[in-house]
Amino acid sequence: MAIEGPFWRAIAVFRAASLLYAAVLMAQHGGYEQPVLGWLVIGVMALWTAGATFAYSAEALRRWPLLALDLLVTMACLLASPYVEGAQQGAAGTMPVPATWVAGPVLAWAVHGGRRAGALAAAVVAAGDLWLRLRTDEVPILVNGAVLLFLSGVVVGHVAQLARRAEERMQRAAEREQRAAEMEAAQRERERLARDLHDSVLQVLALVQRRGRQIGGEAAELGRLAGEQEAALRDLVAAGPPPPRGTTDLRTLLTRYGSPYASPDGSREVTVATPATPLVLPTETAQGAAAAVGAALDNVRAHCGAGARAWVLAESADGTVTVTVRDDGPGIPPGRLEAAAAAGRMGVTRSIRGRVSELGGTVSIVSTPGQGTEVEITLPA
Repeated sequence: MAIEGPFWRAIAVFRAASLLYAAVLMAQHGGYEQPVLGWLVIGVMALWTAGATFAYSAEALRRWPLLALDLLVTMACLLASPYVEGAQQGAAGTMPVPATWVAGPVLAWAVHGGRRAGALAAAVVAAGDLWLRLRTDEVPILVNGAVLLFLSGVVVGHVAQLARRAEERMQRAAEREQRAAEMEAAQRERERLARDLHDSVLQVLALVQRRGRQIGGEAAELGRLAGEQEAALRDLVAAGPPPPRGTTDLRTLLTRYGSPYASPDGSREVTVATPATPLVLPTETAQGAAAAVGAALDNVRAHCGAGARAWVLAESADGTVTVTVRDDGPGIPPGRLEAAAAAGRMGVTRSIRGRVSELGGTVSIVSTPGQGTEVEITLPA
């Protein structure tokens, strides 16, 4: 992530400064038994500082193999200190040859993997330092160094995690803003298209439908077809931008149940009303809800007789989507649903209640004899 760039640059500066500090200590202390080996260790540290700085600057190389190699090289330089110091090991003013340079991989692990990874790297380095200090009985210095390593790993790891989460939230906000801008542009284009169509094609189709019903005969069939095309074209113009991948606008599934054209008295067998804003649900949830509505409409056709009308109303509020199917049929007699379930007819129980329950929703059925039935399906948005 881009937010990690400053962290890696800071670690590179720390490595270079620590390398310079270790070299200065090496030059000031002339009592080491193996100074040539000491400068060889400094040379290895310098080469690895340059190589690690280059490797960590490439995001594709920031992987656990590089981090493990970083820790391995650092531990090798640290554990070589007793052979350089010889009898001077543990003397006042002396410290391992790498000095503070050993904190480099701890910081790298913390930035890459967070608090736990930083603490793990600190534990490994502290264990190596423990082995050195126990040989010289410098326990106070050991405790101080280990505490500083753990604090560095945990604090830097925590800050890096917070920075990554902040960047992710900013990216999501930017994507939402871009999506909103695209939807607004698409909405303006649809409104312009709707105006143009309304002034031309839709008016012509509506005129053909109306005149065809008045003339009758073959012209009535032509009017019916014109009415279907008018309804389809209006739905196409009203349709919003495609929902995000893996989701479906429930409105597009429900409008398919609406009657394509009105009867001579102006009524429709099934009337569907949906809000102007999308009802976006996971595709499986939207399909299940639409199937439950279809089952409710099937019951209207099967039990309410010819000429019965139904109304489908979809709305969204308070984090839920509610779809209501109401008809003007004779209603359901008291105890009819329970008797049907006992007799093995599970249409309502399985096709509606069972399907909606699997989606985490609820179903409420209210029916009054002679006044129709209302099925209310509620799903989490």
